[in-house]
Amino acid sequence: MVRRAVALGVGALILILLVVGVKGCLNSRTNNALKDYNRNVGAIVSDSNVQVSKSLFALLDRGQATAALDLQQQVNQVRVSADEDVKRAQALDVPGDMHDAQYDLLEVLTLRSGAVRRIADELPNLSGNQSQDAANRIAGEMSAFLASDVVYSQRVIPYINEALANHGITGQPTTPSRFLPDTQWLDAGFVRKQLTGKGAGPTGAATTCPSTCGHGLLDVSVGTTTPVALQPGVTNRITSSTNPVFNVHLANQGQNDEFDVGVKVTVAQGTGAPISVTKRIDQTVHGTNQTVQVPLGRSAPAGPVTVTVSVLKVPGEVNLTNNTLKYTVIFG
Repeated sequence: MVRRAVALGVGALILILLVVGVKGCLNSRTNNALKDYNRNVGAIVSDSNVQVSKSLFALLDRGQATAALDLQQQVNQVRVSADEDVKRAQALDVPGDMHDAQYDLLEVLTLRSGAVRRIADELPNLSGNQSQDAANRIAGEMSAFLASDVVYSQRVIPYINEALANHGITGQPTTPSRFLPDTQWLDAGFVRKQLTGKGAGPTGAATTCPSTCGHGLLDVSVGTTTPVALQPGVTNRITSSTNPVFNVHLANQGQNDEFDVGVKVTVAQGTGAPISVTKRIDQTVHGTNQTVQVPLGRSAPAGPVTVTVSVLKVPGEVNLTNNTLKYTVIFG
């Protein structure tokens, strides 16, 4: 009985030691997996900071000195790095406690990769008549970069730190990330100025006017070879309806030069969706007149239409009574 009791005691001790040893090994394995995940995330995010963000904005900062197609090609090379970051993150060995961090990490990197791709797609459009629209869309993609910074700082890092703390792991630094270097990139006027050198836009223009500011419309004609002047209050007939070009004659009637001035032409018929086109003027000089050509970009509707031509309000402009002219026109 004594020998049996001793044997049982020794067996129990061995079992306890085995359980403790296995548990210690499992804890060590889990802790190492958590540390490895944190280090791997840091490596991917560091690459996103340097190879993607830093490279992208270095290209955009000197964008006006680079041909549009060349700039697009260079930005697409950056996009390859952004796509690779997403793939690296998808291939990570993710411990159970890091699933929430992983979900948001993929969201961060996908936002960045998608925005870089769409910015590259828009770059050639900056040199055409739709340059302001392209600048607006590029500025919108910059918001995706800002969102990625917020998700990373407010979700990914806290989830990683929480998982490490729950396992008593200390001394493990997390890698910070700020992809969008300057919030000015959220401003379409700033984007257009940086990438084309044209128009100061909302950022470069004053929000108030120390004297008289603004424009007035003088007259509008249609056509390039033999323009037909439009007359208000009557039905104007224009022979060609294929991509009509509106010649908008306007005056800077203020005491200040204006930048990035919008001229808008709208063709409306009944309850159908109107056709609207906006052309940007880089600069108007105070006390002078100028004519800007605004192509409709498509065929005009058949039958009577209402053509509304406006020079858009500039910062500080008060009198808008002479900014818009309306005509009734039959094309074709």
